[in-house]
Amino acid sequence: MPKRSDYISWDAYFMGVALLSAKRSKDPCTQVGACIVNAKNRIMSMGYNGFPIGISDDEFPWESSAEDHCDSKYPYVCHAELNAILNNGGGNLDGCKIYVALFPCCECAKAIIQCGIREVLYLSDKYAAQADFRASRRMFAAAGVKLTQLCFDEEEITLDFRADRV
Repeated sequence: MPKRSDYISWDAYFMGVALLSAKRSKDPCTQVGACIVNAKNRIMSMGYNGFPIGISDDEFPWESSAEDHCDSKYPYVCHAELNAILNNGGGNLDGCKIYVALFPCCECAKAIIQCGIREVLYLSDKYAAQADFRASRRMFAAAGVKLTQLCFDEEEITLDFRADRV
């Protein structure tokens, strides 16, 4: 019997892990996941956007806009990229790639560059025109971080949790 030929690529696999991680986010508007991978295609860490450990997501706001900035989610939410970097547990991320659903903001770009990640692979760049994201591109270019927007032939991958399907 010949081996299967319809298996997914490494890029689809790792982006799938990032998207599955995003499903852990409780953000009502935007769910982002990230997956950091080393040169041997081993997952180093994952993360999603949410509140820091120990901060109750029932006691802090999830609103995107508020008259007072402190009444919105923005000063409290930790982005997926930063969570993935912090969740790594101190391992060396130098030379790694990060797969992320949404192109990184300038704060995440700083952390990505600082920890030595050399490539950002992303799906959406919907905020490309905003200043923070233009700054990200400028920093990535200056630091020599490769940027790759992924596009897949598959529109979706279905996970089946039924034991009799394995």
